[in-house]
Amino acid sequence: KATKLKAPMPGKVLEIMVETGQEIAKGEGLLILEAMKMENMLKSEQDGIVKSVNVSVGDAVEKNNVLIEFE
Repeated sequence: KATKLKAPMPGKVLEIMVETGQEIAKGEGLLILEAMKMENMLKSEQDGIVKSVNVSVGDAVEKNNVLIEFE
């Protein structure tokens, strides 16, 4: 079971669609990451609860940075 959502590529956080304590379903959109002028929606791989959101809108992230943690 995955406990962390890591950035698949370097980019900029455009939108965060979840908050701490929120229940999420598999396939639900979590955040939008802009990389190379393309918007990539990162989706949940499983059902769970958001433990923490470690980034803010506008943050620049590197590959493998932990963006969201799950319980």
